[in-house]
Amino acid sequence: MGRRPPGLRRRGLKRAAAEAAQGGVPQGLPPGAPSPRAAHRAIAFEGVTIEFGGTGQALFRAVEGADLAVAEGEFVAIVGPTGCGKSTLLNAAAGLLTPAAGQVRIFGAPLAGLNRDAGYLFQLEALMPWKTALENVAIGLEIAGTPKRAARDRARDWLRRVGLAPFADRYPHMLSGGQRKRVAMAQVLIRDPRIVLMDEPFGPLDAQTRLIMGDLLLRLWQENRKAVLFVTHDLEEAISLADRVVIMSAGPAARIIGDFPIGLARPRDISEIKLMPEFQALHRDIWHLLKSEVLKAYPDLTMRETP
Repeated sequence: MGRRPPGLRRRGLKRAAAEAAQGGVPQGLPPGAPSPRAAHRAIAFEGVTIEFGGTGQALFRAVEGADLAVAEGEFVAIVGPTGCGKSTLLNAAAGLLTPAAGQVRIFGAPLAGLNRDAGYLFQLEALMPWKTALENVAIGLEIAGTPKRAARDRARDWLRRVGLAPFADRYPHMLSGGQRKRVAMAQVLIRDPRIVLMDEPFGPLDAQTRLIMGDLLLRLWQENRKAVLFVTHDLEEAISLADRVVIMSAGPAARIIGDFPIGLARPRDISEIKLMPEFQALHRDIWHLLKSEVLKAYPDLTMRETP
């Protein structure tokens, strides 16, 4: 399976050639205005470089020249070695970080400040321990001005959709890890964000619970197909969930070095799809690129072949 250049959208060769000939922006638009084509990109990283430090400290370049587009309704997973800047890119898409160079566009418009179109599901769920599951799910709507009763009604529906209707009145410490993750997922999705950012949301869970959560995520996503940018260290998880798997190099100055389309049919059953020859072929091709980058993160270790 060959790799497409970073950020390349799925489109026919004739259409791509026509757009390239037009320079990508139709004549007559004012400078800086999004083209109709760009408006279909939910997220676009355009030459994004992110640095940390300054004010007497040496600058650390975490990400360099990242070009990546996520279309409306597309599920894109980012995989790379530990410390390569995957979460850094996610934070830039959320508006929590400002690039040192390049820009982030959201639905064609330059991102300035927090991304109000995005919901963010962190690795550690942001549940308030003094509130019940129902109250935690409803709080975002209540803060936004939804009347309390209406917010609670919608929260109950979301708890039902994630299989937690009987646990609405339980506090976070009374729930299992998988149950807390489902509350956190409902907490994000109840606001109906146009973009969902996910930073290793299932990382702390055991293998069986991760499978269940992955299937739940796909089922909910299939209902309305938000644009999803999903960060994970788990290549199998990325292939199981995504429409595309993007590979980042080892840091510092990490770059996007691979972009693989995942042509596996939907809907998917994660436990079953991993047994398919097509899945195994994709895994082999992507790991061939990823392996050398992963090893760079562990310079004192070598992978020896089994005799």
